[in-house]
Amino acid sequence: MYRTAYDDILYSKRPVSYKHPPMTQASRAAQFAPFAALNGYGAAVEETARLTECEIEPDECAVEEIDRRLRFLAERINCLPEAEITYFKPDSRKKGGEYVCVKGRVKEIDEIECRVVLADGTKIIMGGIRRIEIPDERFGENGGMYEV
Repeated sequence: MYRTAYDDILYSKRPVSYKHPPMTQASRAAQFAPFAALNGYGAAVEETARLTECEIEPDECAVEEIDRRLRFLAERINCLPEAEITYFKPDSRKKGGEYVCVKGRVKEIDEIECRVVLADGTKIIMGGIRRIEIPDERFGENGGMYEV
């Protein structure tokens, strides 16, 4: 049989360390996990791909109608009138935002802060309101939901 310089260690048992306990299989596998050279790159790409809408400015007629409806709600604020309000909510991280539609009882119309506060605590900036629907017969047919 052919002899080599490594025959003495070729078939010997693996050495066991007395200082370090053996690693678990998961810990050993973690050594070979892919390395992320650019931390946060995936999140940045995902954020860039997220779509937002542009804010559409209402015309003068729509602004007047929204103002009329806000006055109607303000006159009846003591009985917590119900309304469905669509408004533009700016995105905190990038240009644009989204249109949000909320339905609830109007608790307060704050003319100093220029916002509408609903009974559930939702605060809506008046400048972002694009539509107000009020279930009242004075605002349209079929029970009243009329949109601006």
